[in-house]
Amino acid sequence: MTYKVDLNCDMGESFGAYKMGNDEEILDYVTSANIACGFHAGDPTTMRKTVKLALEKNVGIGAHPGLQDLVGFGRRNLALSPQEAYDLVVYQIGALSGFVKAEGGQLQHVKAHGALYNMAVKDAALSQAIAEAVYKIDPELVLFGLSGSEIVKAGKNIGLRTANEVFSDRTYQQDGSLTPRTQSNALITDSKLAIDQVVRMVKENKVTTVDQTDASLQADTICIHGDGIHALDFAVQISKSLQESNINIVKVSEFV
Repeated sequence: MTYKVDLNCDMGESFGAYKMGNDEEILDYVTSANIACGFHAGDPTTMRKTVKLALEKNVGIGAHPGLQDLVGFGRRNLALSPQEAYDLVVYQIGALSGFVKAEGGQLQHVKAHGALYNMAVKDAALSQAIAEAVYKIDPELVLFGLSGSEIVKAGKNIGLRTANEVFSDRTYQQDGSLTPRTQSNALITDSKLAIDQVVRMVKENKVTTVDQTDASLQADTICIHGDGIHALDFAVQISKSLQESNINIVKVSEFV
C-alpha cells in the first residue's frame, strides 16, 4: 500500500539582510512552506524573498500568522479576544497574500504559529475566529491544525478544507496534544526517533506518548522546523525515509 503526506516547514522567520536557517535549501525537500507574516518574525523583504523562492521550487505557500510578540517569537501566551484573533489573522494573511499575488502565485493554506496555534488546539471560540478569518478571505484555502484539535473542527464546520498536522520533532501527551516547550522532553533531537515516529503516524495513525501509551491521530501534513540546528539534515533524512517507506510526499492542496 502506498501512502501520501504533505511535508511542511516554517520559514521566512528572519529579518531583512539577516538570514536565519536554511530556507532556500530546505525548500528542495518540502511541499508546503509556512511563511511568517511579520508579527512573530519576518518583515516585508523577507516575505517577498521567501515567497519568490517557494514559487520557483513549486512549493505550496501558506500564511503563518502569529501573536504580535517579536521578543517572545510568538511563543508566549497572550490574552486576546476572539475578535482580536480574527483581526490579526486577517491582517497577516492579507500581507502575505499581497506578496504572493505580486509574484504571480496563489496562496495555498494558513497555519497559525506558536502560542496562537497551541491556544487554539483546545479553545473552540479562538479556533472559530481563526477559521472565520481564513474562510472570509478565501474559502478555497486549506486550514492547518494539530490533528484532532478544535481548529480542525472549526475549519470543517465552516466549510474549509483542513489538514491534520503532526510533528516530527515534538513529543506527545496522552490526549494527543504536544508536550509544552517548557518541559525538557518536548523536543526530539534524535533523527532516527523522529523518522520512526513520522512513519508510524502516517501508516498506523498512532504515536507513542511520553507516558509510553498510544494516542490516535491523522497525519495529512508533517511539520519540520526551519530554525532547528540540524533542520536541513532533518529535512533530507525525513524526505528520503518517507519515500523508502512507500510514503509519497505530495502538496497538501492536491489531496485534502
